[in-house]
Amino acid sequence: MDWITGIQRAVDYVEAHILETIDFEEVAKQAHSSSFHFQKVFSILCGYTLGNYIRMRRLSLAGKDLSSSKLRVIDVALKYGYETPESFSRAFTRFHDVSPSMVKKGGISLKAFSPISVKLVLEGGETMNYRIEKTDAFKILCKTMNVSGKLEFRHNQISEFWKACSLDNTFPTLSSYQSESNPFGDSMLGITFGNAVKDKDFPYAIGCLYTGEEAPDESFTIEEIPAHTFAVFTCVGTVAEAFPELCQRIFTEFFPTSDYQPCNGPDFEAYPSTDVTNPDYTCEIWVAVEKKKDN
Repeated sequence: MDWITGIQRAVDYVEAHILETIDFEEVAKQAHSSSFHFQKVFSILCGYTLGNYIRMRRLSLAGKDLSSSKLRVIDVALKYGYETPESFSRAFTRFHDVSPSMVKKGGISLKAFSPISVKLVLEGGETMNYRIEKTDAFKILCKTMNVSGKLEFRHNQISEFWKACSLDNTFPTLSSYQSESNPFGDSMLGITFGNAVKDKDFPYAIGCLYTGEEAPDESFTIEEIPAHTFAVFTCVGTVAEAFPELCQRIFTEFFPTSDYQPCNGPDFEAYPSTDVTNPDYTCEIWVAVEKKKDN
């Protein structure tokens, strides 16, 4: 199954079960993906999380029900999964900018949020340079924090984490333990582990492939990375602008036409220096991949 078809199947599954408790693992299975990677790709492509998509679809449908039926506010609240009229009213008002009770009076404009229709749009014919790297199992020395699964908070938390590590001697410590035999060169690594679920927090680490010595103190951990295949992409430009643009291109241009698909492994960002605002800055994105399976 190609990536575009898989995402559309997942979206169709959500729409068919929009009034039920939706299992994110089951959604991801429709795209033959892990829950973590499906949610990551969905956020990159859409600009909002899968959880937010479901919430906005439900609130959009709830507005239609309130304005065109005799259902009471409490009936609509329960229909779309809210435990109390108060929690429904707060969410509804944030989305529509009007309260449910005002809608029941009639003559109120509402927001419509339509279902996603996934299409492959061909643009440009630009080249995308990549290479495939196969690595044996290795260990990394790292400092880890939990970051929000919610897209609106995640990037700021990761940025603040890097800033804190630049001020507390983390980088020199990691460098002193760094292995000379290293596919990442002298780069510091940002590591996303492929084990997050739904919109919950997930571990993000800063680290390096290391020599095997004992960790310097309890603030550092040692993580075993199994053998993997990675698609590696070079990112050129300021990290704030070039990095998200390249991530979107990877999932909209590379994977739909590639023999590979993302898999449930760790992804790496390899940063050779802290000069991330330089317009000529060069770093790499390592995405864990596997060969696409014939269905």
